Amino acid sequence: MGTAVVFSQDFPTKPVRMLIGFPPGGPLDVAARLIAPRLFEGSGISVIIDNRDGANGIIAMDIVAKSAADGYTMFFGTAGNLAVNPSLYPKLPFDIRRDFTPLSHAISVSSLLYVHPSLTSRTLAEFIAYAKANPGKINYSSSGTGGLPHLSGELLNSMAKIRTVHVPYKGTAPAFNALFSNEVQFAFSAVVSGLQHVKSGKLRALATTAGRRLALLPEVPTTGETIPGFEIDNWYGMVLPARTPRNVVMRLHGELARVLTLTDIRDKLAAQAWEPVGSTPDSFGVFMKSENEKWARVIKGSNIRPD
Repeated sequence: MGTAVVFSQDFPTKPVRMLIGFPPGGPLDVAARLIAPRLFEGSGISVIIDNRDGANGIIAMDIVAKSAADGYTMFFGTAGNLAVNPSLYPKLPFDIRRDFTPLSHAISVSSLLYVHPSLTSRTLAEFIAYAKANPGKINYSSSGTGGLPHLSGELLNSMAKIRTVHVPYKGTAPAFNALFSNEVQFAFSAVVSGLQHVKSGKLRALATTAGRRLALLPEVPTTGETIPGFEIDNWYGMVLPARTPRNVVMRLHGELARVLTLTDIRDKLAAQAWEPVGSTPDSFGVFMKSENEKWARVIKGSNIRPD
């Protein structure tokens, strides 16, 4: 015990590695590269981003789960990585609750319900009425089976009591291309993915999945205004290996919380319709558990299996 306390008082003395489960250039990678250079600012300690793409983030998470619990290895992931995968994949090489220490719910990521302009629906209520009159005839795209865009569509089917058809694609770009060509009629995706297409008139935004209207699109209502209780946050959060000393956890949390209060960081996040959160490790643990239970119900109820 004494050794851990002495060690953690000296933390950090060398570079810290931040693993993410996606290739460079995606939204999570962009967020990581905003935050990482500002951690331990002025101390001479760097945070190195390590992109380990593959298996919906499972490869990167497994590396972190099996790393030394010393604070020098962390995982920065999405709601899909940290809350959906445990229910989607029955044989993960780690246990999400046993093998990780929550650090923080870092960023809240809002999505929009995009529709092709050929649909006459101007509101979510009109869209639901149209879907009820045409069961099984409306398709929606996603960036892959089991991701938040897919599960968002299944949650809409369940809560609005409609039946639409999921069509998975390999990534956000082809999913949007299918929507542009009217191959599918709607999609849930991040604001940053399609905002320019809404402004150009190529797509229409019926609602945001956020808990309140977005500053970037104040005229677009929330899904909850039409379907009470429908709220989806494709959040980004950080975890550490289990048994990381508490004062190391709190040192890292303090750094992250500080970065998320910086004006230039908040402005850059706001430009992507991202909201800094910076929750405590304990509250993030509670949040992760509730999110896991929420998506487990959707996965079971819709009988979703990974590709």
